[in-house]
Parts: sequence; structure tokens; C-alpha cells
Amino acid sequence: MLEKTNLGRRTGGPLSRMLPEQRLFLKSGDDKVRFARLSPLSQAAALFVGALLLGWMILATSIIAIDSIGSDSAREQTLREQRIYAERLNEISAERDARASEAVAAQERFNAALEQVSAMQERLLDSEDRRRELETAVDVIQATLRDTIRERDEAIAEAKEVRSRHYALADNALSDTFRREDAEVTLEFLTTALTETVEQRDDLTRYVAEAETEAEELSRKLRLQREKADHVFSQLEEAVSVSLEPLDSMFNRVGLPPDRIIEIVRRGYSGQGGPIEPIIISTKGAPPDAMEMRANGLLERLAELDHYRIAVSKIPFYMPIRAAHRFTSPFGPRNGRMHKGSDFAAPVGTPIYAAADGVITYTGRMGAYGKLIKVRHDFGMETRYAHLHRIHVERGQKVSRGEHIGDMGNTGRSTGPHLHYEIRINGRAINPMNYIKAARDVH
Repeated sequence: MLEKTNLGRRTGGPLSRMLPEQRLFLKSGDDKVRFARLSPLSQAAALFVGALLLGWMILATSIIAIDSIGSDSAREQTLREQRIYAERLNEISAERDARASEAVAAQERFNAALEQVSAMQERLLDSEDRRRELETAVDVIQATLRDTIRERDEAIAEAKEVRSRHYALADNALSDTFRREDAEVTLEFLTTALTETVEQRDDLTRYVAEAETEAEELSRKLRLQREKADHVFSQLEEAVSVSLEPLDSMFNRVGLPPDRIIEIVRRGYSGQGGPIEPIIISTKGAPPDAMEMRANGLLERLAELDHYRIAVSKIPFYMPIRAAHRFTSPFGPRNGRMHKGSDFAAPVGTPIYAAADGVITYTGRMGAYGKLIKVRHDFGMETRYAHLHRIHVERGQKVSRGEHIGDMGNTGRSTGPHLHYEIRINGRAINPMNYIKAARDVH
């Protein structure tokens, strides 16, 4: 047990008054009693050490709690940004598909309108040909009628001359009855011929009137078709312009001249079906009219849009990770060295996808990169995917944008599972986030 002593009162020191000397008596089994003396200094040292331990425990607990709260907040913010990015990608993909569907539907409507216009033009040309044929037939009938009248006049004159000679020779021997019958036969013949000619003329006149009415109706329908085609053209031109503007902006943001890229794609075009050819409606070699020129201009814009689609698939705008991840290190100087890519952290085995169409030029281990994949793209571009856990492609293999090429790992010089992603142009490393953000901001 503990027993207070009067040492503190004898010393009179402040430490002795606060912590008087204590004795600890220990009784053993052989009835012997021993004691241990606890001086004020020993008690003060024990209290100081206990206070230090208690303060250290409170401080460590506070640091751990603050770090946990901060880590949870950063993780939630990262997950929220990842969800927003994934939703934006889905919206862009849906809008791109909708634009493509609208373009296909508009082109189908445009082709149908062109077919209708072509059919109406053919019918109008046929009507014009029939009208010209009718005019020619009327001219022929009129010429025949004139010839018939002339021949009738000549026959009447000849008959008069014959009758005069006959009357002179026969001295009016013919009777009045014979002359009357002869005149009646001649008059009947001429009347029949004139009646048939008039009927043919009336029939041709009615036919010409019907042809002119049909031609006017065809012209009206052709005018309506042209108005519909003009409306379709306006919608298509607006849709193409709306689709091309954000693509121009995306290329300009990463420093790629759109005209130069499209020209390279156009020269190397090898898609199925070939490029979109201009429309030539006239079959007589005549120069194209305003509608044909407008249609050809629209087809050129559609071909340009298709070239943009090809160029986008060949340039690494695509995000190589779709799963939840954290952006851990940007492009630029880091610890006195140049960090030539961007790092994205996620669990081991997270799928890695090709950022654009290309050809695999290297697979395997490479120093600090660990397991590495190199992909060569058009326009002198190359992408690199480092620190992989598993590789799913082989050298020389062609890959498409979004194709699964490997899994995230922790190989090489790495402090944790992550993807080191690089974009190089003619061997020079550039910031990959410029391309990712440019594609992300396209609406």
C-alpha cells in the first residue's frame, strides 16, 4: 500500500508540495515486507511521459481522421467527375449516332427527291417531244390539205377546160342531165375530202390542247417538286454545317489544320463504295442547272463530313480508359525531369483501349515503362500505353479505335497500379489531355 511521508514538507519545494514523496510497500509470501520509494522527480517524469504519449495519440488520431475525410471527399469528387465524363461521352456518342442517322435519312430523302425530279423531267421531255411531233403532224396535214385544195382547183380547172372543149366539139350535145350528174359527183368527192381533212385538223387541235394541258400540269408538279427539293436541301445544308463546325473547332484546338488533314484523307481514301460522286442529271451533255450545282455542293460537304469521320477515327481523341479511374499525374516537368505523358490510376486488370485506328509496332517490356504497347497512327502520330499487367495484341496487328488491347498493371518504374499514356507526333511527346479535352468539349 501507499504511505504519505513528510519529505515534501521538509524540503518545502513546490514540486514536493504538488507531488509528495510516495512509498510502495510490497509484502512477499515469507512475511517479509519491502518498499519502494517514489520521489517527486520520478512522479513528475512519469506524468510527463504519460502526457506525451496521450498527446501523440490524440494528434495521430486527428491526422488519420482528417486524411480519411479528405481522401473520401477527393474520391467522391473523382467518381463524380468520372460519372460526368462518362455521361458526356455517352451524350456525344448518342448525338453522333443521331447526326449520322439524320444524315443517312436526309440523303435517302434527297435521293428520292432527285429520282422524282428526274422522273418529272423525263415526263416533261416526253411531253415536249409529243408536242413537237403533233406540231409536225399538223404541219404535214396542213401541207396535205393545201396540196389537196390545189389539186382540187387544178382538177376543177381541167374539168372546165375539158367540158369547154367537149362542148365546143359536141356543140352542146351533152344534155343538162349529164352535166348535172358530173358536177354532183365532183362536188361529192371534194366535200368528202374536205370533211375528212377538217376532222383530222380538229382531232389534232384537241390532241395539241390536251398535250399543252398535260405539259402545264407537269410543269406545276415539277415546280412543287423543286420547292420540296429546295426545302430538303436547306435542311441538309444546315445539318451538315452544324456537324462540321464542332469538328473544325476540335481539330483547331489541338493545332491540327482541318484543311490539311482532310486533304490527306481525301488523297488516301480507300473506304468501301468509293467517294461520293457528283450528280449529273442531264443526258444531253448540257451544263448543270442551279439545283444540280447545289446538289453537287451538298454532296461535296457530305464527302467532307465523311472524311472528317475517317480522320477522327485515325487521330487519338479517344479516352483509353472507360472504367472509374483517377487522374494522378499531368504532362510536364516532375521532380526535375520531364514527364512525357499523363497518368491514370485504377485497379490492376482495368481494360485499356486503343485511342485511334492504327498498327501495333511494339509489345513487351521496355525499361522503366514496364510492359509497353506502341501503336502507330496516320499523320505521323504514335500512342504508348505503359506499366501494363497483360497485353492482348501482337506486333504488326491492326487495331481499331476503342479496341481492347491490354490491362492496367504496376510493372516497370511505378509506385502503384496506373496507366502511363503518351501521344507523340514525329517522335515528339505532346500533352494527351489536349486531345481528350478537345473531344470531350465537342457538343
